[in-house]
Amino acid sequence: MALLLLGLGLSLVSAQDLNPRAIVRRNYDISKVSGTWYSISMASTDMKRIEENGDLWVFVQSIESLENGGLRFSFHFMVHGECVEVAVVCDKTDKNGEYTITYLGENRLLVSETDYRLYITFHLRNVRNGTETQVLALYGRIPELKPSFLERFEKICKTYGLGPENIVTMSSKDHCYSYKR
Repeated sequence: MALLLLGLGLSLVSAQDLNPRAIVRRNYDISKVSGTWYSISMASTDMKRIEENGDLWVFVQSIESLENGGLRFSFHFMVHGECVEVAVVCDKTDKNGEYTITYLGENRLLVSETDYRLYITFHLRNVRNGTETQVLALYGRIPELKPSFLERFEKICKTYGLGPENIVTMSSKDHCYSYKR
């Protein structure tokens, strides 16, 4: 019995490894994105926006694929020591994996890549008052991902001109974690 439990435990640990063959970079099945997610890391060309008290310092709770093809994100953040929830709906464009939303300017949100099972990376392009900000977000199905996922995220960030100094680890900073459903 102990051997069976050990084998089950080891299979769960290995199931959390990054599998390059499972990565999807186009022709997304957005219905597979629905469910619980956790904020792991973010990167930005404007660090003030993703640091504590920044307008994008939010923690994802869930993503829901809508019947019209859009996405509904449920986020939470701290306001005066209280956890506040907010839902944001992104409208689907004609391009697979691309969405728009109006929030502090015009925004285009793209799915960068996912394996549906463990992680997803989004790229947000915000234009506000003629200033463009690039933001990348790594979300996981579990609260902590192995270093291989973080290394991959760092490589994706580099393709947008963002280095390690532009990346913030979110997983250990979610003060509302205990409120998660």
